[in-house]
Amino acid sequence: MLKRSHLPALLLPLLTVALAPGAFAASPGVDPRIEQLLSELGKAQDIEAAAISPDGKQLAWVIERQGKSSIDVAAADGSHARRISAAAKPGSCAESDIAWAPDSRHLAFVSNCSDDLTSTKVMQNDIYLADTGQGDKAPARLARLPGYAHTLRWTGDGKSLGFLYVAGATRRASALAAAKPAAGEVGVTGVEVQRVASVDVASGTLHELTPAGMYAYEFDWSPDGTRVAYTAAQPPGDNNWWIAKLYAQSAKPDAAATLLVDPTNRNSGSLHSLQIALPSWSPDGTRIAFIGGLMSDQGATGGDIYAVPAGGGTLTDLTPGIHVTPAWLSWTGPQSMLVSQVSNGQSQLADYAVSATQAQQRNVHFSVPASFSDGSASMAVSLSSDRQHLAFVQSSYAMASEVHAGALAQTAPAAVTSFNAALKPAWGKAESVEWNNEGFHVQGWLLYPANYDPKKTYPMVVVVHGGPSSAVIPRWPGVGYGAAPLSALGYFVFEPNPRGSFGQGEKYVQANRKDFGYGDLRDILAGVDAVEKKVPIDDKRLGLTGWSYGGFMSMFAPTQTQRFRAVVAGAGISNWQSYYGENLIDQWMPPFFGATVYDDPAVYAKSSAINFIKQVKTPTLIVVGDRDAECPAPQSFEYWHALRAHGVTTSLVVYPNEGHRFIDPAHQRDVLQRALGWFQKYLPAGG
Repeated sequence: MLKRSHLPALLLPLLTVALAPGAFAASPGVDPRIEQLLSELGKAQDIEAAAISPDGKQLAWVIERQGKSSIDVAAADGSHARRISAAAKPGSCAESDIAWAPDSRHLAFVSNCSDDLTSTKVMQNDIYLADTGQGDKAPARLARLPGYAHTLRWTGDGKSLGFLYVAGATRRASALAAAKPAAGEVGVTGVEVQRVASVDVASGTLHELTPAGMYAYEFDWSPDGTRVAYTAAQPPGDNNWWIAKLYAQSAKPDAAATLLVDPTNRNSGSLHSLQIALPSWSPDGTRIAFIGGLMSDQGATGGDIYAVPAGGGTLTDLTPGIHVTPAWLSWTGPQSMLVSQVSNGQSQLADYAVSATQAQQRNVHFSVPASFSDGSASMAVSLSSDRQHLAFVQSSYAMASEVHAGALAQTAPAAVTSFNAALKPAWGKAESVEWNNEGFHVQGWLLYPANYDPKKTYPMVVVVHGGPSSAVIPRWPGVGYGAAPLSALGYFVFEPNPRGSFGQGEKYVQANRKDFGYGDLRDILAGVDAVEKKVPIDDKRLGLTGWSYGGFMSMFAPTQTQRFRAVVAGAGISNWQSYYGENLIDQWMPPFFGATVYDDPAVYAKSSAINFIKQVKTPTLIVVGDRDAECPAPQSFEYWHALRAHGVTTSLVVYPNEGHRFIDPAHQRDVLQRALGWFQKYLPAGG
C-alpha cells in the first residue's frame, strides 16, 4: 500500500548533512550482541525461486551468491546440482526468472549479462535458453531485450515464451522499488509501460501483444496458446493496479481486447471497488478464474475466488463467506483447483471442487507454520504437468529457506537442499496465540525470548504488519528491518493479525475499512492482554514497531494509548490528508476510506496521527527511504517535526536512494541495528 514523493526544498540543507557519505558507518559502542546477531542473520543464503520440470524429474532454483542471483539445475531430489549460466565468468551478472519448457529439457531464464549497450540508464534483461540435457553446452540467447523482462511463461506447445516487458525500462516495475527522481512534466515525461510480450522460440522474433496504451500486470496463456488473459489499466503502472480490469485477446500484436471484468463498475456486484489478481485459464478454455478482494499491495494477494466465462458473461464469486483467504490458485482439471490459502496465521495447500457456481474445499494437503512460494507469486507452488509433484521455497522461525519438493500428498514435502541447514535460531520458540474481541476471532504469533525463564518478567515488543491487507506468517528473518531478532536479545515479540488481515475470510479483511487505527488497535491491545495472561510480561515495558501500515500504526497508536514506552516507526504515514496529495499511488485509498480525500476529508482526518499529536509521550525512532514510492519521506518528516515541537524524544534517519524495500546491504544492516539499539536504550530487557 503507499506511495511516492520528493522532499520539499526547505529540507534539502538538512538532508545534505543527514545523507552524507559514511553516515551509516557502524556506530561506536554498539552492543556486541547486536553485532553478533547481525552477523548470524547475514549467513542465511537467500533462495529466491524454485521450479519443477513438467515431467517431475528435474528441479531448478535461483539462489543469491555474493549479492547476485544465480541458477542451479538438479535432479528432483535435489541431487547432482550444477550451475547454469550465460556468463563467461559465473557470478559476474544476475540471472533469474526460471521457466521450464514443456519438453522438460530446456530451461528459459532472464540474464543481465549483456554488456553491448552503450546506455547505462536502460536495463538489459535478455532471455536465454539452456539445454539441460547437454550440461557443457552454453545457454543460447533467445531474445535481446533493452528494458525489464520478467514472469516467463511458456505456451503449451512450447513454441512461444510469454513474459511481462517494459521496453527501455530504467527501473524495476514495482511500487516497492525506489521511485524515479521527478523531472520534466510529471505524468508525461518518462512514463514506462509494461506489456505482455512473447518471443517465437524458432525465430527469436519479439511480439508485444497487449495495447501500447495499457499497462499489464499479470497474464496467463489459454490452453491452446492462441489467446492471452491479463489484468491491465491505464498507465502509470505503480498507481493504477488498484483499478485494473481483466481482459482477453488473441495472442497477436494489435489484436482487439475484450473487457471481461471491470471492478470499478457497480455492476460487478461483490467485486465492486476491490482488486483482482492472478488470472488463470481453465484447462478446457471456457473460464478464467482469479483472486478478488480488498488488497493494499500488488503482490500481497488475498480474497475470494472468482470466475468469468472466457468469452465474457456473468461474473461469479465461487467462495463467498469462506473463513480462509485464498492467495493463489491453479486449475488441476475443468472442475478442480489447487489453492494456496492463509488460515489462522498458517499457510495451507488445499484441493477445491469447482462447479459453475461455487468452489468448495475438499481437503487440505498440508498446513504449516511457515511461508512458502515458488518465487512467481505469493504462496505459489511449481507443479509438474500431471499436478502430482510440486516444488517451492519454504522458511519458518525454526528453519531458514530451503527448496522443498516431492509428491503432492497429505503432508508437506521435505527439503531437498541444505544451503542453510547448519543455521540455528538465535531467538526463542514461536507459538500461535488466539483470542476473541468484539465478535472477531483474532490470531497472532508470539516469539519467546531466547533462554526463556518462566520465573522472570520480560519486556515485549508488538509488531504490526504492513498492508493492512496482509498477514504475519512465520519466516526466517534476514538482515534488515524486522523485530523477530529482538527475541534473541531477551524480548517477547508479539505479531498480531488484527481485523484487516488475511486468514479469517474476506469479511474480516474488510472490517477495518474507514476505521484505520481504531478497531484494529483494539484487537491488538486485546491480544496484548491475552498474552500477558499467558506469560510473564511487564506491562510497563511494552514497545511498538512496524513498517508501512505498521509504521502508520506505530505513529497513530501512541496518540490513543500510553501503554507503549518505546516506538520504532518504519516508513509510516502521519497525516492521511497530506499523504493523499504527496503519493503517486492514491488509487489504493478510496476502497479503504470509502471516498477520495476531496470528497470526505473527515474520514482521513479521523485516522491521522498528526491531529492527535499532543497525546504522544513515547520516545520514537523514525526511519524511511528518501525515494519511497509507497510511504513518502515527508510523512516521516511531518511526524518527527511535530514530536520535536512538543518535546518528545525522537530521531529521524533518512536512507539515500532507497525505496519502500531497502536494497543496499549497508542500509539493511543499519536500519535493523538502530531499531534494536533504540529498544535496548528505551525499553531495556534486563531485570
